[in-house]
Amino acid sequence: MKKIQLKLIKQLDWKLILTTIFIFAFGILILTTATHANSTGNYKEIKKQLLAFVLGIILIISILRINYSQMGKNYKYFYLASIVLLLMVWVPGLGKVQEGARRWIKIGPLYLQTSELVKLTFIISYAKIVEKYRGKLNTIKEIVPVVLKAMPILVLMLIQPDLGGTIVFGCIMMGMLFVAGLNTKIIKNISIIIVILLPLIYLCMAPHQKVRIEAFLHPDDLSYEGNYQVVQSMIAIGSGGLLGKGIYQGTQNHSGFLPVSDSDFIFAVIGEELGAIGMMGIILLFIIFLLRMLYLAKKAKDFYGTLIITGVTSMFTYQIIQNIGMTMALIPVTGVTLPFISYGASSLVSSMASVGLVLNVGMRKKKINF
Repeated sequence: MKKIQLKLIKQLDWKLILTTIFIFAFGILILTTATHANSTGNYKEIKKQLLAFVLGIILIISILRINYSQMGKNYKYFYLASIVLLLMVWVPGLGKVQEGARRWIKIGPLYLQTSELVKLTFIISYAKIVEKYRGKLNTIKEIVPVVLKAMPILVLMLIQPDLGGTIVFGCIMMGMLFVAGLNTKIIKNISIIIVILLPLIYLCMAPHQKVRIEAFLHPDDLSYEGNYQVVQSMIAIGSGGLLGKGIYQGTQNHSGFLPVSDSDFIFAVIGEELGAIGMMGIILLFIIFLLRMLYLAKKAKDFYGTLIITGVTSMFTYQIIQNIGMTMALIPVTGVTLPFISYGASSLVSSMASVGLVLNVGMRKKKINF
């Protein structure tokens, strides 16, 4: 058994592991300036982030010990766990409301965003569901059943409300369906229908969601609450120039003009203090990170493994584009963090576990001879 485990360890994708570590290390450096720990001497958030990283490593090791094929056999339990975790936020005394959204549960001194864990359970379960529909997604009649099976998760996310999180799950779903052979004509037709229905979708949005859309359409109007932070973000990025003002030297950041600088708008801190060079550097690391996962998806020994990695890659791709885009006023603001860099234990542990899933598939791309 030890010999088999050693062979599996040798097949770990160290390029992906090292890229992840580099991104996280870069994130810790930026967090020390985004949280002003360097000037206040208060490293509480940094310590929590490092602890979350250690917990993430432990979780990765635990995930690697279980063959992902065995997870697939129990996909129904993971699907049920997804629903239960999202319902837990509504349990009196357990679920907590913050900033008008019911997304967290409180366990002792800890706040846990259950949707972060659901990303993992949803990918494991929905990949198995989609696997059965491979090559059978050519008509609306064929597509409806597999889409309906994702709807309980999407609806539970919407009613929290968490539009940004709902879109993340939608991207995971669409990535898997595309790889499973979703007819491109149907994708085109659905896109047209969505565009036509945009006015109706807007009317169905919550008031705070409408404000975000209106703020995006009127970026210069500071009467919209969301526009202040976007304007400050663009000022910070623009003032950084090519080389930046220097680490710990960001005036927008350290003068308190940049809101939520440790999470949602941490990319603006990178732009101000490390300039265009720093921004391109982290974007390049993310590109290497995503391309490595796509490589492992292609090399997976079965289609279920390919779908798992596709789901993880789709999730990270959206989160990276959304977070960076909103700091530059290219995309409406949502509460989507920058993976491995933004502050947040739940987000970091979830991201680490997702990488663990990818490594699990990658290390088992070859059969082990007994």
